[in-house]
Amino acid sequence: MSELTNAEVVLLLCVGVFTLVAAISDLRIRKIPNKMTVPMCVAGIVYQIGFYGIDGLWASLLGFATGFGILFVLWMIATAGGGDVKLMAALGTWLGWFATLKVLLCSLIFVTTGTVGIVLIGVLSQGMRRTKNQYLTKNQTGKGETTEQRQKRRVMAFAVPVACATWCVLVLQLFGNRG
Repeated sequence: MSELTNAEVVLLLCVGVFTLVAAISDLRIRKIPNKMTVPMCVAGIVYQIGFYGIDGLWASLLGFATGFGILFVLWMIATAGGGDVKLMAALGTWLGWFATLKVLLCSLIFVTTGTVGIVLIGVLSQGMRRTKNQYLTKNQTGKGETTEQRQKRRVMAFAVPVACATWCVLVLQLFGNRG
């Protein structure tokens, strides 16, 4: 098995720690703070330029556009949070567009599986009606749902499946073709 390059070691360490901290933050406080995502976004651009030059800059910008663009659309239709948009934008600068797309698709598998599991556990432990009310009840005032109300209804913190998906994609990408 060949050794990892310096660029691969930096990528694994930085992205691994970032996704872990983002997942913990999203689980604990249901937020991924700007003070985490903005510096990571800039660091991803610097990483790409430092290791790959102008090609890295393009990879970084396309990765940013992929992560930000797709999640921004989901944020606009109220199915993703602003922190999720910034998380994927920052990851995109490190991963490039294609790996970012792989992470998004893999995240869908993890979030779907996790959500089904959480809802099934809820139904088995507290019954169908209480579980339905917990996750589907909307604001009855007619004024629309607040961000806080929507966060309380969220079944799963999205940064967790993103972290799992990122680690899977990186492991397959970095170790899948080594012999």
